Amino acid sequence: MIRKTIRFSLYTIFVLLPAIAIGKTDTTYTFRFVPQKDMFYIPWNGNGDELTRLLTCVEQNKDDILEGKVPVYVDGYSNSQPSAAENLSMAKTRSNRVKTELILREELTEKCFITKNHISGGNYVTVRIVLPAGPTEAELAAQRKAEEERRDAERAARTEAERLAAEKQKAEEARKAAEKAEAERLAAEQAERDRQEAARLAAEAEVAAKAKLYTFAVRANLLRWATLTPDLGVEWRICRNVGLAVNGSWTSWSWDDANRRYALWEVAPEVRYYLGKERRGYLGAMFKAGQFNYKLSETGRQGNLIGGGLTGGYVLPLNKALALDFSLGLGCLNADYEEYETIDGVRVLQGSKTKNWWGPINAGVTLVWKLF
Repeated sequence: MIRKTIRFSLYTIFVLLPAIAIGKTDTTYTFRFVPQKDMFYIPWNGNGDELTRLLTCVEQNKDDILEGKVPVYVDGYSNSQPSAAENLSMAKTRSNRVKTELILREELTEKCFITKNHISGGNYVTVRIVLPAGPTEAELAAQRKAEEERRDAERAARTEAERLAAEKQKAEEARKAAEKAEAERLAAEQAERDRQEAARLAAEAEVAAKAKLYTFAVRANLLRWATLTPDLGVEWRICRNVGLAVNGSWTSWSWDDANRRYALWEVAPEVRYYLGKERRGYLGAMFKAGQFNYKLSETGRQGNLIGGGLTGGYVLPLNKALALDFSLGLGCLNADYEEYETIDGVRVLQGSKTKNWWGPINAGVTLVWKLF
C-alpha cells in the first residue's frame, strides 16, 4: 500500500509539474491582526512590509486588475470570538479593512475583489493575486524567429522600394533641373512685386490712418434729436490717445393748454482714452448734471439731477469729414425733485423725493464732424 502511494505521488508530481510551470503565478500576502481586534495595524508584526509588497504588485498589474483580467482574492479569518457568528463578522470587518487600504491607495473598486470569510485558521487576512505566467522558452524562440523573418522581409521590401525610387528620381532630375531655374526666376520677380505692393499699401494705410485722426470736432447725438431734444457738443483730441468731449442738451415743450410739459437741460463732460492701432474704440469717464420738468400724466416731476460713470464706445468713420460715434455709459444718477399737479393752471406741490438710479446713464449714436 505504501509503495502504491509513493508511486502515485511521484507520478502526479512528474505529470503535473510541467502544467504548473506554464500555468499561473499565485502570489499571497498575509496581514496579522491582534486577537479579538478588527483594527488593521500596519506597522505591527510585519504588516508594513507585506503591504509594501502587495502595493508594488498591484501597481504593476493595475490595468489588468481594474479590467477584471486579474482578480484579487481576499480571505478573512477569525477564531478568537465566542461564537461562529461573531467570528464571521470579525473576519468580514478585517477583510474590509485591508480592501479599504487598496481602494484608497491604488484606486481599486469593490468589483476588483473576490472576498471570502472564515471562522477558523487564526486572526489574519490573506490577499492572493493570480498572475498569468509568461511565455515558455520555445514560444519566445518562435516569436523571435517570426520577428526576424518579418524584419528581413521589410528590409527586402525597403531595398526594392529605394531602388525604384532612385531610378524614378534619376529620370526626373533632367526635367527638374530645367524647371528649377525658371521657377526661381519667377519667384524672385513675384517676391519683388509683392514687396513693392506691400510697401505701397503700408504707405497708403499710414496716410489714411493719419487722415482719420482729428484735433477738433463738432458732435450731435442723433438719439437725442430723435426725441425732440436738441443736442450739440465738441471734442478736443489732446493727443492720439486722449480726448476731452462735452455735450449739452436742451428742450422745452408744453401742450394741452400747458397741462403737459417736457423740458430739460443737461451738460455732460467726458474724458476718453482711445485704444487700438486705429484709435477707434475707447473707454472713458463721464460727469452729468442738469434739470428736468416732466409732466406726461396727472403728476409732474421737476428737479435737479447729477451723477456720472464709465463710458465706452466705437467710432465708425464714414468719410474724411464725418463719423458715427456709438457710445454707452454706465453709472449712477441722483435726482432731487418735487411732484406737483396742475389745478386751474396753478402748480400745486404734492411733495419732494430723492432717487438714485444705477445702470445706463447715457447712450448715443452721435454724428461727428471733423473740423481739423
